Amino acid sequence: MKYSINRRNFLKTTALAAGAATVGFPAFVRGQNLNSKLNIAAIGAAGKGVADTKCCATENIVALCDVDMDYSAGQRAKYPEAKFFQDFRKMFDALGKSIDAVTVTTPDHTHAVIATAAMSLGKHVYCQKPLTQTIYEARYLRDMARRKKIITQMGNQGSAEDGLRRAVEVIQSGILGTVKEVHVWSNRPIWPQGMNRPEGSDPVPAGLDWDLWIGPAAMRPFKLGSGKGKRDAGIYNPFNWRGWQDFGTGALGDMACHTVNLPFRALELAYPTEIEGEAIGGMNTESYPIGSKIRFQFPARGKAGHQAPLTFWWYDGGHPKQNNPLLHDGNNKPPRELLADVEAFRGEIPHSGCLIIGSNGTAFAPDDMGAQMFVKLAGETKYTFIDKHPVAMAVPVTIPRNPFKGDGDFRHHQEWIAAIKDNKPETCYSRFDIGAYLTEIMLLGCVALRVGKKIDWDGPNMRVTNAPEAARLVKRDNRAGWVLGA
Repeated sequence: MKYSINRRNFLKTTALAAGAATVGFPAFVRGQNLNSKLNIAAIGAAGKGVADTKCCATENIVALCDVDMDYSAGQRAKYPEAKFFQDFRKMFDALGKSIDAVTVTTPDHTHAVIATAAMSLGKHVYCQKPLTQTIYEARYLRDMARRKKIITQMGNQGSAEDGLRRAVEVIQSGILGTVKEVHVWSNRPIWPQGMNRPEGSDPVPAGLDWDLWIGPAAMRPFKLGSGKGKRDAGIYNPFNWRGWQDFGTGALGDMACHTVNLPFRALELAYPTEIEGEAIGGMNTESYPIGSKIRFQFPARGKAGHQAPLTFWWYDGGHPKQNNPLLHDGNNKPPRELLADVEAFRGEIPHSGCLIIGSNGTAFAPDDMGAQMFVKLAGETKYTFIDKHPVAMAVPVTIPRNPFKGDGDFRHHQEWIAAIKDNKPETCYSRFDIGAYLTEIMLLGCVALRVGKKIDWDGPNMRVTNAPEAARLVKRDNRAGWVLGA
């Protein structure tokens, strides 16, 4: 699959141009009236699935699917009329004709096989971030959603915030001048990383289908964890899978689809040309490091190269703690001199944030979602909130706002639901056309960490040109029987 991106296409998808023509997407699988409720199946009902299901409870929750019967018991009690399945394939066999849409809230390594199975049946899909675990899967989902005319949304709920959309407008107005440098940092991981695979095995708990949990990854034994609570019951499940290379995407995959969402959209970041990662505390073949610093180099982009070449730096975690080498000290952040004005402004350097440096000023977002942004232009001594900065206030509104009430997570789901009912896929601000590009950029950082050297990326041809050993990380060989839907 060969893809390219240009300014016209990027602005179509990121700006949600008002009056965009409605694509001939099938609104309802069952041909309901526009005022009817959707029949939604929640795949991955527990954990984050609790919130995703709740955000869709304005509709009919007709099915719950989770490989762990014990972990999902609360959800089954909350939605007693929903039919329960452990295997999503059996759910589709039994209820496929009566399901309009699905939410996918499972570990990263199973997103693609589940989402494509749903799309192959014409189901609309809300899939948690990161959209997929591999770059090949991200492009596959983007292409399939277009081809099958599926209405989609990736679960980076900061996209619903008015503040993020306003920040995109302000930066794209050019008030920062030429932007050549971006720094984003995160306090993740908040789970163990830097560990090798444990030896031995433990009995699989009753009610957990371990084969289904492993899914397309290579089979390995179940292992109990040392935690006393349900969240840390297993070495891998139900929570600590994010740190394992076979199942998660580390701190970068967990948080970058939130924290990088703002600069990605505002600066039209498409395919980087080179990526280089530094693993703090060392790198093994089983888990992601306890901290990482990654450089992404982007070429000139947009119409006639109006966006200058740009270097994007990512920082997560820190150095291993002396009393627990699987946890970090949180000290991996951009150089102190770059954050001096931020520290003076806030009295501290926040745990997570984004700094965009231009020739005429800087912008700073102090949280994971990009819902607030402050600017300091040339000649100014401190940061000012964009809603109170006279230059920023003069920038016109060009991006439609999410019309729903409630928190960002609820509004993000409701935007997707409304798009299905109204047959307007372009109103999903984080549809797979957008989410797949953002996911791919982040996954390239994971590839660079695992390869252990700078990689040169040919984006249109989806190929690392200087490291053939990276091919297996770009496209995973799934376990027998686990294929992507067509």
